[in-house]
Amino acid sequence: MAEDKQDGLRAAALFYHEYPKPGKLEIRATKPLANGRDLARAYSPGVAEACLEIKADPANAARYTTRGNLVAVVTNGTAVLGLGNIGALASKPVMEGKAVLFKTFANIDCFDIELNEPDPYKLADIVCALEPTFGAINLEDIKAPDCFIVEQLCRERMNIPVFHDDQHGTAIVVGAAATNALRVTGKRFEDIKIVSTGGGAAGIACLNMLLKLGVQRENIWLCDIHGLVHEGREIDMNPQKAAYAQKTDARTLTDVIDGADLFLGLSGPGVLTPAMVARMAPRPIIFALANPSPEIEPDAVRSVAPDAIIATGRSDYPNQVNNVLCFPFIFRGALDVGATEINDAMQIACIEGIAALARATTSAEAAAAYAGEHMTFGPDYLIPKPFDRRLIGVVASAVAKAAMDSGVATRPLDDLDAYRDRLNQSVFRSALIMRPVFEAARTSERRIVFAEGEDERVLRAAQAMTEETTDKPILIGRPEVIETRIERAGLTLRPGTDFDLVNPENDPRYRDYWQTYHAIMARRGVTPDLARAIMRTNTTAIGAVMVQRGEAESLICGTFGQYLWHLNYITQVLGADGLHPVGALSLMISDDGPLFIADTQVHPEPTPEQIAETVRGCARHIRRFGIDPKVALCSGSQFGNLDTDSGRRMRAALDLLDGMGLDFTYEGEMHVDTALDAELRARLLPGSRMEGPANALVFASTDAAGAARNMLKVRANGLEVGPILMGMGNRAHIVTPSITARGLLNISALAGTPVSTYG
Repeated sequence: MAEDKQDGLRAAALFYHEYPKPGKLEIRATKPLANGRDLARAYSPGVAEACLEIKADPANAARYTTRGNLVAVVTNGTAVLGLGNIGALASKPVMEGKAVLFKTFANIDCFDIELNEPDPYKLADIVCALEPTFGAINLEDIKAPDCFIVEQLCRERMNIPVFHDDQHGTAIVVGAAATNALRVTGKRFEDIKIVSTGGGAAGIACLNMLLKLGVQRENIWLCDIHGLVHEGREIDMNPQKAAYAQKTDARTLTDVIDGADLFLGLSGPGVLTPAMVARMAPRPIIFALANPSPEIEPDAVRSVAPDAIIATGRSDYPNQVNNVLCFPFIFRGALDVGATEINDAMQIACIEGIAALARATTSAEAAAAYAGEHMTFGPDYLIPKPFDRRLIGVVASAVAKAAMDSGVATRPLDDLDAYRDRLNQSVFRSALIMRPVFEAARTSERRIVFAEGEDERVLRAAQAMTEETTDKPILIGRPEVIETRIERAGLTLRPGTDFDLVNPENDPRYRDYWQTYHAIMARRGVTPDLARAIMRTNTTAIGAVMVQRGEAESLICGTFGQYLWHLNYITQVLGADGLHPVGALSLMISDDGPLFIADTQVHPEPTPEQIAETVRGCARHIRRFGIDPKVALCSGSQFGNLDTDSGRRMRAALDLLDGMGLDFTYEGEMHVDTALDAELRARLLPGSRMEGPANALVFASTDAAGAARNMLKVRANGLEVGPILMGMGNRAHIVTPSITARGLLNISALAGTPVSTYG
């Protein structure tokens, strides 16, 4: 069973890396190249002007090239994750992944560079030769002690930041977690005894950082696979380990664990036992960071020390120590001030920023994004969650300030507050927009029924749901067909365990279902015979009845068929208690950020009342993503300049909205370019109630809204989330036939979060 799941994860990971195109990165031009004039500026002769400016002043490279926002992730593949020395070529997927994290979390461009060079001195020579190309270097997955040599040489010879994330990224996050753990327990760095397992790069760097935070050298006891690091030991020693050698007769972890305040594990599973924990100091701090299996499971710790403070490297336990809390933002701050290095002051500022964020009152945006999550500072919330949107503003600005204060910034910032505001705004322009939705979905266990359970896209989405969320998929379809397609797709889904199954041809609940449907529709022309036939053949109606009966919380349908056909049956069955379809809202995520579009499906030519209701629905759902809505009412008329039907309906809707006392921004009627271009809008309507670009467009017809959505999806490479069916209390969503498995997973995450969570 475990092997089947592992095989499924392997197949899914390989599929992810291969399709729709191999790898995880591509290069895109940031300037137009559409005519001869563009060519003359981009290349000869115009490019010479930029070259001469940089020759006159090397600092101009940050003005005229990508260097100021470009990082190299460099490895020789000698210590890759838990895979060991797999070589430079085999390490490339990991380095591409690191580059994606840089881009996604901090909008930093990145090249992955894998080098066939095992000699640390030659490797350092190659890295140093890259300085003209990059604004910073991230060393990655280089074995110890070679990594210490490479980093030291590069830091000495290069005038740009060089940062070995395996060492310092881990050390920074451990430092932040330890800072707050000591606050919770009322202890001080100066007084605590630390016992650590793991003498590799990360372990040594963590101990070095803890010394800088105030831990006394004589209070650190380091163990590795050969036992305690002690004076006189010769096996597997290097200068970095020797710095922590103790003068003692003790030789094992068991010998030194008594009275320890903090256990720091960067080794392997099962190293620490409950019996050892019982001998530690009162209210011990356990950082069991080995992945995927920690040195000791949290439940085993609590069996002997219920009040212990526990952190692991895993996302399914509280207090995940994850480098992504650090490295994107420390590089962001360093690049933005042109730092020549990442020094101790910047690293400690990073620690303090991360730790302070966990102690801070949760922002409204974070509360909306992580609705239902426990985000109150304490034993189970020592450090922020990796997808907390506040990280970039808090941490990068703290790092930038430390760089300026310590004198290593070559481009100091004039206004740190304005810089922090720009960073915070940048978060809402990325695909990170969906991550908080998944985090919120993990706080509930909802049953999501898929009407087209035989579709391979649905099966892949169901597999992903079992990995990403706590929701339970229910598939409607023929068992033999579903089983065949699961096997063909290489999935590991098992009926009754990973998903529940409804067989429309032979389900024991069939009689209950048709009678429920008939009871609803008996006075609307549906006879018992017709109800029986529908419950045998119409999977959308079956799914709606399941939701109506409380056997599922939400229905997803529409992978084939026409939207309004599905909507008819959903409205028939679920249109009670004041629920009625308001409109279909699509979130389009592109390089320029998220844009919401409505109504793409429900009302072909909405009345003013329907438009106003759609605008209000948009605002409610936009806030589910932690975003303040700014809704533009779009038509062919612009601020009353045409007496057209669409313009009249939009102006009437605006009057209705004005009488409702709403607490969000809306404006209209206007063209799409006016909605998205604040300067144009200011020229056409000085004093407009909306500032900046709109983030939601509500159209006067589904034709216009659908065209805008499809243009963004096809020509702007936009990722669609939705359509989100507004007005039905999150009890049903209808997708479109073009949806992908990823799109189904996204809509299932939205369906998997109770709508009451968002008010």
